[in-house]
Amino acid sequence: MRAHAPALVLTGAGVSVPSGIPDFRTPGEGIWEKVDPFRVAHIDAFHSDPARFWAFYRPRFQRLTDKRPNDAHLALAELERRGLVGGVITQNIDMLHRKAGSKRLVELHGSIAESLCQSCSARYSPAEVEELFEDAKIAACPACGGLVKPGVVLFGELLPERALAEAQAMCEQAELMLCIGSSLEVHPAAGLPRSVLDHGGRLAIVTKGGTPYDSQAEVKLSGDVELEMGALLEAIGLAD
Repeated sequence: MRAHAPALVLTGAGVSVPSGIPDFRTPGEGIWEKVDPFRVAHIDAFHSDPARFWAFYRPRFQRLTDKRPNDAHLALAELERRGLVGGVITQNIDMLHRKAGSKRLVELHGSIAESLCQSCSARYSPAEVEELFEDAKIAACPACGGLVKPGVVLFGELLPERALAEAQAMCEQAELMLCIGSSLEVHPAAGLPRSVLDHGGRLAIVTKGGTPYDSQAEVKLSGDVELEMGALLEAIGLAD
């Protein structure tokens, strides 16, 4: 056991819900409750009908760029500054951990921070992507005419090999993984807590609803993520 090592954090969609970002599958509220993800969020859908793809994603990305970190994001950044968190692995694409100030951050599913031309690999910020839509229904690269795709992992795509390898290495060294706002059911990210356990680490889970790891966790909290993280900061003497 690696005693007194900083904790490793894994976050899912639930950590961003207090920021006004709906999760994916909550009955009546989740993003995929109203649309079939395989028709609009699959890599094949992007290539076969990019106009339909962007009609779904463009307004969503526009809303995401205006969202601000909530107290849970800020608490994790503060814990990292104090040396109590060694890194954050997130399944989220919303940039909120970046905005909160987290430094060692692995974005397993990519980020809305940039989009890439699929032909020449030119990179575009969200604001630059908006300019590409001035007279068009798709984002096309002005340099080569290639399709511009958001830098997020779509259904049918593999996770970035480098990000997954870094996350795996972090898990193998973790004494404690704090899982926040994730059902821990979507693979391959759902396999990361297993790696922590297999290498002698422990789990603590803060999320609404059950997870496959609840019986193996040292702690399972099911309350509001902001309140639970605030209570954690207070318990260790870091609250205002």
